Amino acid sequence: MLMEVPKLADLNSTRVLSLDAAGRILDWISWQDAVCLYVREAVAWTLGDPCLTVHGGHNRVLGRQSQIQLHPIVASTGHCRDHAIDPAPALTNSALFGRDRYLCMYCGERFSRGELTRDHVLPISKRGSDEWENVVSACLACNLKKSNRTPQEANMPLLAVPYRPSWVEHLILSNRNILADQMEFLMNHLPRNRREALA
Repeated sequence: MLMEVPKLADLNSTRVLSLDAAGRILDWISWQDAVCLYVREAVAWTLGDPCLTVHGGHNRVLGRQSQIQLHPIVASTGHCRDHAIDPAPALTNSALFGRDRYLCMYCGERFSRGELTRDHVLPISKRGSDEWENVVSACLACNLKKSNRTPQEANMPLLAVPYRPSWVEHLILSNRNILADQMEFLMNHLPRNRREALA
């Protein structure tokens, strides 16, 4: 089907939240992948008001152009096995800085992505690991000052304890253009203390 493209800004900013038929949160998908689910009749149910209309070709008999209204949350037919999705998000600098809200966990100042570094609380040279529970966002000045020491040795206490974000937190942190229906759905899947931290 030949698609008539909606406004470019809508396409670039709109991502659909994908679930399985049981409501298990899978991931963000592109509008193209969402359209494929609709066309293959693989949509079990949807939530939220339509957020994007995609226009296709014209029907020769009826003379009408086809269109699909995409919903912000789409559950596909079928169920996902428990082991099919890794509930632990990949540790990337973008995800780390998002978790720490672009704050240096030593001085407390806010920085841009390019001004932050990944600091290992227990340095790699002291058998520290490169995992969520051992890394924090740090500005370059604090990272250099801490050097190859623990926060205690450097007399630089951490402002927050590093933790592994849940898959739902990762989805919230990885999308800057979350629609209201999507945010409400995701926030309802977080423990209360994590909801307050992300609010």
